[in-house]
Amino acid sequence: MKLSVIASALLATCVAARPEPLLQIRQNVGFSFDTNKVRGVNIGGWLVLEPWISPSLWDRWKANPSAGPVDEYNLCRVLGKTACQAHLKKHWDTWITQNDFNLIKSYGLNTVRIPIGYWAFTLNSGDPYVQGQVAYLDRAIVWARAAGLKVWIDLHGAPGGQNGFDNSGLRDRIGFLQGNTAAQLLAVIKKVADKYSQPQYRDTVVLIEVLNEPMGPKLDWSKLRQFTYDGWAIVRRAGPTWVAYSDAFLPLSKWNGLLAPSNKALVDKHRYQVFSEGEVSRSYWQQFDSACSARWEFKGSNKYVVVGEWSAAMTDCARWLNGWNRGARYDGTFQSSRSYGTCNGKGDADRMTQTQKDDLRRFVEAQLDSYETTNGWIFWTWKTEPGNRSDDWSYSKLVARGIMPKPPGSRRFPKPCG
Repeated sequence: MKLSVIASALLATCVAARPEPLLQIRQNVGFSFDTNKVRGVNIGGWLVLEPWISPSLWDRWKANPSAGPVDEYNLCRVLGKTACQAHLKKHWDTWITQNDFNLIKSYGLNTVRIPIGYWAFTLNSGDPYVQGQVAYLDRAIVWARAAGLKVWIDLHGAPGGQNGFDNSGLRDRIGFLQGNTAAQLLAVIKKVADKYSQPQYRDTVVLIEVLNEPMGPKLDWSKLRQFTYDGWAIVRRAGPTWVAYSDAFLPLSKWNGLLAPSNKALVDKHRYQVFSEGEVSRSYWQQFDSACSARWEFKGSNKYVVVGEWSAAMTDCARWLNGWNRGARYDGTFQSSRSYGTCNGKGDADRMTQTQKDDLRRFVEAQLDSYETTNGWIFWTWKTEPGNRSDDWSYSKLVARGIMPKPPGSRRFPKPCG
């Protein structure tokens, strides 16, 4: 059944939505999603800013957080383009290096997912964002190839904002799929696909994700479904690269009529256990049981599924995790939430007792066992700045403290879920 067309002018070359599109498809030699598990880590907070990952970028507002910009859009708006360019260039130059990629490979991983915003490729009228990120993405691809890693290019921010989170570039607004925003993002997808589907990238760039975490329950489903199909079609026409699309916070079964694995498409599902009061109020064993039961969440899908984001966190105590100048549900400082404990000492691996480290390791291993029942997983994120109660989000810190298995298949607690 054909769906209403969002951007007919841009997509004149795209076929109409149908279960088995008539596209000429070449074989991707870079990575076999049919036979290999994705085991990876996100390079978060680098080419798309998140205040909780690298709060030092907001240091000038540390004494008065209420006066600070809440996201990358407003950071550049407040600083102005010249100052913002210099501010971000220093961060881009230092946050991630070849050594990070070498470590990622040495830890037994095979994939890096690299978030990048639409604004890195195209600035729309009135955008305060600055550019320059693409050169660092290209550098990262070279590093990944040298280290023996595969790359997912993840379009993490859409025009208008797709979810209201600061990780979209623009907090508290959901304007995507309004006006011509879908057509604008599809044009960006075409730029990305036309470049990174070329032969010189195919051994390393194995997948393009058309959009991270659109807020499905607040978006028009028919428009979101059509956008997803159109984005997939653009990438697949450009070459053999696989395509990922977000579950959009909707049941996996909602997507069962769109894009089977034979279409070289997979669903990216993000699974966290900290973003509601119901979750942070759980006991340790309730959190553990939830991790063990996660495998049943994937049974209703006829798709390839990769858990593209997850963490070791059992509280939302990482400073600014819920947004700049916002508190935590766990300690009752987030809006009207009640308190379930103190955030003092939470998320600090250096202050954990051995028992606490063992408990967290067991929780991590339970998640790994559940996510290994899918087509793979990608942890969020590779690293965070220290002293921010965010070690349970830092793969590198968790490995260093013996909490994350190295390699990921090793177990201190064999069959933790029974």
